[in-house]
Amino acid sequence: MADESTQLLLRDLTPLVLGAMIRRYRDFASCEDAVQEALVAAAGSWPARGIPHNPRAWLMTVATRRLTDQVRAETARRLREQLVVSLIPPEEQIALAVGHNDRDDTLDLYFMCCHPALTPASQIALTLRAVGGLTTLEIARAFLVPEATMAQRLSRAKQTIRDAGASFSDPTRDEQLARLGHVLRVLYLIFNEGYTASEGADLVRVDLSTEAIRVTRMLEQLLPDEPEVKGLLALMLLTDARRAARTGPSGELVPLDEQDRTCWDRAMIDDGTRLLHEALSSGAGSAYVVQAAIAALHDEAPSTEKTDWPQIVELYGVLLRTADNPMVRLSQAIAIGMAEGPHAGLAALEPLAGDRRIAESHRLDAARAHLLERAGDHEAAIAHYRRAAQRTTNTPERDYLLLHAARLAELVCQ
Repeated sequence: MADESTQLLLRDLTPLVLGAMIRRYRDFASCEDAVQEALVAAAGSWPARGIPHNPRAWLMTVATRRLTDQVRAETARRLREQLVVSLIPPEEQIALAVGHNDRDDTLDLYFMCCHPALTPASQIALTLRAVGGLTTLEIARAFLVPEATMAQRLSRAKQTIRDAGASFSDPTRDEQLARLGHVLRVLYLIFNEGYTASEGADLVRVDLSTEAIRVTRMLEQLLPDEPEVKGLLALMLLTDARRAARTGPSGELVPLDEQDRTCWDRAMIDDGTRLLHEALSSGAGSAYVVQAAIAALHDEAPSTEKTDWPQIVELYGVLLRTADNPMVRLSQAIAIGMAEGPHAGLAALEPLAGDRRIAESHRLDAARAHLLERAGDHEAAIAHYRRAAQRTTNTPERDYLLLHAARLAELVCQ
């Protein structure tokens, strides 16, 4: 099994290799299969033999061989083999062999995957899987649907590409703008999965959040006049600036009200604030800009108690007009609880119990437990903290919820 450093390297290289393969061979499904096989080969070979001098060229070579093997197995074997070879210009064949093709295709690949032959939901899901590297389960949780449903959606997306013969050529500027919203959504979901992992032993996945920020910076440089892009990048920076304070020495979760705010990255906050002001100066009020404004209010506050909660409640109200979903309503309910008192927050949470998209989520139980604790109903809070712990698949979140329930139980017994 590949060690952590090898896994991180393979994750970084995946979109670069997949983008280059699709650019050359114009067959998304076959290229993705070939790249996945190359990654498996690397994970089995590199730990024992060492990482090659040019790992990207190694993966490209193996993936191309796998693709050629796929082609060879088809009925029109000879014709298709000639086609695979003919698709590579002679100078690129040389570059592939010696590893000189250093073009970063990552951003192009995001636009390619958001192809109009697919439904918007399928575009986002496919890009998260192929480029973002998220598992089917992680994507399903981001969409608030069962894993089996998401697996079927991904399978249909790949089949649609095959049936339509969709061309994954470089999109024009107009096509980029038409697909921009879906690309931003993908980057947003990848960042969120990195900032708080949906499962596993770690609270955060720095590789995902860092890559989302990197690609969004590339996008902002490509489209500097698009306020939505600035808003998303601002949101990422203003949120990620708190990362160092979110975990303790053993990786345990540290909630916002207990974080050492001197550990927050002020340079990142300044950069995010600048981008937010640029987006606001254009009159933009997109969901990302509003969320960035909320993040900025948290970053500006010296403590949880001195946070401008009424303004945050108002901003969530604005956000609900453009992005009405249960997670936004849950966040607004928590803010209401901080601004108007826990009973008001609990009342705002109540309608979510009937929303099947979030009714079984640990986040709803955790929010209810937090507000019940603030209301002084410790026994009810303990029950919800424990139920939230049973429902989460992230180990640091589970440990925090159980520990908090245990501390409250001690208070009740005293």
